[in-house]
Amino acid sequence: MRAEALNIITNSARKFINIGAFTRLWNLVKNFHAADIASLMHQLVFREKLVLFKTITEKEKEKAAGVLSELDPEDAAQLIKEYKVEQISDLLEIIPSDDVAPILPFLPDEMKDSILAAMEKKPSEDVQELLLHDEETAGRIMSTEYYALEENTNVSDAITAIQLEGDVESAFYLYVVDDQNHLVGVASLRQLLFSRPNTPLKEIMTTEVISVNTETDQEEVARSVADYNLVAIPVVDLEKKLVGVVTVDDVIDVINQEATEDIYKMVSLDKTDRIKYSPLRSIRKRLPFLLISLLTVSLAPFVVHFFEGTIEKYVKLAVLFPLVMALGGIAGNQTIAIMVREIALGEADWIKARKALLKELSVGIGNGVVIGAISAVVSYLLFKNPYLGLILGLAIIINLFVAALVGTLIPLFLRLVRLDPALGSVNLLTMCTDAAGILAFLGLATLFLPYLS
Repeated sequence: MRAEALNIITNSARKFINIGAFTRLWNLVKNFHAADIASLMHQLVFREKLVLFKTITEKEKEKAAGVLSELDPEDAAQLIKEYKVEQISDLLEIIPSDDVAPILPFLPDEMKDSILAAMEKKPSEDVQELLLHDEETAGRIMSTEYYALEENTNVSDAITAIQLEGDVESAFYLYVVDDQNHLVGVASLRQLLFSRPNTPLKEIMTTEVISVNTETDQEEVARSVADYNLVAIPVVDLEKKLVGVVTVDDVIDVINQEATEDIYKMVSLDKTDRIKYSPLRSIRKRLPFLLISLLTVSLAPFVVHFFEGTIEKYVKLAVLFPLVMALGGIAGNQTIAIMVREIALGEADWIKARKALLKELSVGIGNGVVIGAISAVVSYLLFKNPYLGLILGLAIIINLFVAALVGTLIPLFLRLVRLDPALGSVNLLTMCTDAAGILAFLGLATLFLPYLS
């Protein structure tokens, strides 16, 4: 939904909620897709969300269940907390199990257990099976609804079985298993339609099946789907038995989630922080990271203090050294962004570090020479001192070299010690480039101080 239309609809929804015109509120949203209603809810405060959701639930329970699937799991949990257990279980039974599983951890344990007990046996068991797996793994995000038949089944019987099974979330492929439920092949629905009725599945199936394990990280799952242009990927357990399927819509959610997490981590921000939260809540989430940042940036003032005598003798130095620090930080952030992406895609690791390091160092030196030369000329035009321009230019070259070096090695080192490469990279980079930039600039200024005076 476009921003302009969303603003108009949000204002109308607020008006109907405030005056109690619930029938008009329902008429406003009844023809919207569940995803559009979820976007509308993101614009509302909790009281307004609850009124809108209750209105939809009373009018069309299936649409309300669809909205829950589209909301952030935490937001969905906050809404259903206001309902009775029986009402919640009725809604969650409509939702695919892989959409229910992310919601339940945000509910109190007692309520979660009561909901699972109140749900019908099959959906409850499916959800509990997903909850057994760690978060952000294939086992947690997979769907347990898929087409699977034994390899000796013929095409005619397979088509009949699919028709009797009805539509499932992952209606893209027919997975072929042996009598022990081990995944042995896959056939597209198109292959079934164009094969002779009495042909066994084992004769038309593809035996080289791309699959993932239940404990495979969700980022790796998304990468496999993207690399092999799949619309669904089967999930097997440790015994290679088929247990679920991850569909492309879940992969898109994973990509969005992981991208958001990486962006937040790179700037030392809690991934759950949102603009809609109260200032006090955001302060609690951001303050710890800022206190850590305070420690990392404290190195620069100590370096400046060490060169206090040089600055007192030539005060103009104080005007220029922030420029060296800023350029180093910007260049380093560029390198870190590239490295974090390459690591996330599996295209960079510690073994391949030499190639990445040489490339980034070349870029850092090249950029440093160009930016340094320009800065030196501008400095000379402003202050009429060629030595000051030379010092500034050399300091920039040195700091961009350091930025490339540190920006490449920090994410690789964090990956080596099994930490998220995005976590704290920017803080460590800032500490290094600020200190190195000041040290280079003021150190050179100290050497050339007789010429500056």
